[in-house]
Amino acid sequence: MSKEKKRLLLTDLILVVIFIVLDQITKYLSVVHLKNQDAIVLIPGWLELHYLENQGAAFGMLQNQKIFFVIIASLILALICYVLLKMPYSKRYTLLHILLVFIASGAIGNMIDRVRQDYVVDFIYFVIINFPIFNVADIYVSVATTLLVIAILFHYKEEDFYFLSFSANKIREAK
Repeated sequence: MSKEKKRLLLTDLILVVIFIVLDQITKYLSVVHLKNQDAIVLIPGWLELHYLENQGAAFGMLQNQKIFFVIIASLILALICYVLLKMPYSKRYTLLHILLVFIASGAIGNMIDRVRQDYVVDFIYFVIINFPIFNVADIYVSVATTLLVIAILFHYKEEDFYFLSFSANKIREAK
């Protein structure tokens, strides 16, 4: 592994830690300032801060499935680590690095909550569309995953992911 690649992976790791800390700080602040309190209206009719202890996934699905969520998050994190380690050092993959760092940060941020307290702290509520209450880690995961899908569909080509196969010849043979 080249020195540049090691430096990039260290940067990825540092960013993951920074984003996790930011997520955990926002959750801590929501516990301190929102738990057992009325909602804080930021933009009337649009955006409020509500405290919620979510034992499920998005939209409250799969309540009380802590072990399932930890296993899924662990598998996703293992896959992200594998991709980041296999990915060549090239500016072509900068966007992919950034998006995977955000997804990993969000997955770890919510997993910390689940393991530590059996629920995830949510607190951001879009009143205007009655969207389920969410948190910063959810933003990391949902926005980065959406952008990742768009990038894979419109920016990257199949050949850009040759590093994930056991042999670059397999992609050539498949064509």
